[in-house]
Amino acid sequence: MKIKFCGATIGVTGSCHLLTTDNHKILLDCGQFQGGKEMEKLNNEPFPFDPEEIECVIVSHAHIDHCGRLPLLVKRGFKGAIYCTDATADLLEVMLKDSAYIHEKDAEWQTKKNARTGKPAVEPLYTVKDAENALKLVKPILYDQLVELNDHVKIVFNDAGHILGSAITEIWVTENDTTSKIVFSGDLGVMDRPILRNPVKIKKADYVIMEATYGNRLHPANSTSIDELIKIVLKTIKRGGSVIIPSFAVGRTQELIYQFNMFYEQHPEYSDVLGKVNVYIDSPMATTATEVFKKNAQVFDEETRNYILSGDNPLDFKNLKFTRNTADSQMLNNDKTPKIIISASGMCEAGRIRHHLKHNLWDSRNSIVFVGYQAEGTLGRMLIDGAKEVKLFGEPVMVAAEIYNLQGFSGHADQQGLLDWLGGFKTPPKEIFIVHGEEQSKNDFAAKIKEVYGYEPTVIHSNSEFDLPSGTCLSKDEVTRDLMDDEDIENLKKKIVSIRSELDNILGTAQGVVDNQVSAQKLQQINNIVLELEKASINLGSSITAEDRDTKPLSEQ
Repeated sequence: MKIKFCGATIGVTGSCHLLTTDNHKILLDCGQFQGGKEMEKLNNEPFPFDPEEIECVIVSHAHIDHCGRLPLLVKRGFKGAIYCTDATADLLEVMLKDSAYIHEKDAEWQTKKNARTGKPAVEPLYTVKDAENALKLVKPILYDQLVELNDHVKIVFNDAGHILGSAITEIWVTENDTTSKIVFSGDLGVMDRPILRNPVKIKKADYVIMEATYGNRLHPANSTSIDELIKIVLKTIKRGGSVIIPSFAVGRTQELIYQFNMFYEQHPEYSDVLGKVNVYIDSPMATTATEVFKKNAQVFDEETRNYILSGDNPLDFKNLKFTRNTADSQMLNNDKTPKIIISASGMCEAGRIRHHLKHNLWDSRNSIVFVGYQAEGTLGRMLIDGAKEVKLFGEPVMVAAEIYNLQGFSGHADQQGLLDWLGGFKTPPKEIFIVHGEEQSKNDFAAKIKEVYGYEPTVIHSNSEFDLPSGTCLSKDEVTRDLMDDEDIENLKKKIVSIRSELDNILGTAQGVVDNQVSAQKLQQINNIVLELEKASINLGSSITAEDRDTKPLSEQ
C-alpha cells in the first residue's frame, strides 16, 4: 500500500492524496490551488496520476481547495464514484457550479484581452457542463455509516466540525489478509463553536494524515473576537462609516449571521444604534449556501438544534438582507449610509468583495474586518500585512480604511486544538503525515507533537510517495467492534433518546397543523418528512431480528 501526496504539500491549498493498494486507487480530495497567479498555474498541470485509473474519490468537505478540481478530474477521464457526506453533496452543487462559472468568465475575459494583441483564445480550466458531469458521480453518505467501497476498502465519515458536512475519514484497507487503518483529518474545526458539532476524536489508527493550517498559532477566544467585532461596528458606525467583511461563502458567513442574530437579540441596549444598521449578505453563493445550511439542521450542534426547536431561526433576523442580483450589489456602494457588508471571496481574490474594497478602502471612516485565513500571495494577506496601496481592476487604490484581523473566527483548529485531537488516539499511530500548512507552521507543529507526545511525524514538503507497511490481521467483526465499542453504544442510546425528545417537542408545537393554520405547501412538506420517518422506523425494526436479540452484546463477547 502506498500514499502519494499530490497537493497541499507546499501550502494550504490543492488538497489531493492518492492511496494505492494491490487492487485499487483511491483519491482523498481533489482540491484547487489558490493564492496568487503562480500557485493557480498548478491547476493547469497534468495530474501526477492517470484520472482514468482512479476508482473513487473521497471528499473531506466542500471548500474549493479540497474539491475544486473534481470537474477537471472528470474532464480528463475519471468515471468513478465521488463519496462525501450528504451535507457536503448539497454544498458541492453550489460550489462546483459557481467555480466553473468563474473559470468560464475568466477565460472569456482573457480571450477578449488576447484578441487585441493577436494572442490565441483561452480555454477555461473547466466548464459548468464539466461541473454537472462531476455532480452526477456524487454518492452521499451519512456520518457514522460504515460503507464498503469495494471488497478491500471500508470507510466511515466522522464530523470534523470545520464547515457544514466536513468529515474526518476512517479508512480500513485489507491486503493479503491484513488490515490497516488510515485516518484522514481533512480540515479540523474549533471546539465549542456555534452551529457545528465538535470534531470527533478517533481512538485508533495505523496512519494519520492531518492538517497543520494553524500548527504554530493559538487563536484568541471566539467570544473575544465577537466582542471586538461589535466594538469595531459601533465605532465605525459612529463616525459614519461602513464595515466590510470579506468572508468565505460557506461556513464563515453563516457563523457571522448566527453571531449577529444572537447579539441583536441579547443586547437590546444597543438597539437604538444597531436597529438602524442593516447587515447585507452580498454573495449569491453565500445566499444559496445559507439555504443549504437551513436544509441540513440534522448535523447542527445541540444548542442550535434547541434554538430551532424553540421556533426561532438562528440564520435570520430583522436587519439581515440578502442581495439577489448585480444591481442590488452596486446599489450598496452608491448608498453612503452606515452598513455592514459581508461578501466573498474570503481572501479577496475574486467575487463582489473586490468591488466593495475598491469603493471603501480609500475612505478612513470605513473598516475592513478579516475573519478567516489569508494565504500568502492573496489580496487579503497584503492588506493585513499593511499594504498602503493595492491594485483593483487595474487601478491603484489607497488603503485608508482601518484594517482588522480577528483570528477568533477561524474555522480551523489552532495548535492546541490540533494537539488535543491527536491526543484522542489511545495507542500511538505508526506514522503521522503533516500536510496542509505553510512550511513554518508544519515544522513547528511537528516539533510540538514530538515534545508533547514523543511521536516522530513526517512533514510533507513536496509531492512525494511513501510505502505503508501492512497492519495487523483484523476480521470483519473486529473492524465493526473498532467502530462500536461500549462508549459508542452509550452514545447511540443517547442519540435515540435525543431524537425521541425532539419529536415530542415538535409534536407539542404542532397544534397549527391540527387547526389547519398551516399552508397547503407546508402541510405537504411535513407529510413527506413524516412518511420518510415512518419508512426509516419500520426498516430499523426489521433490521433487528430475533436472532440478533439472542446474540450476546459486544461487551460480553
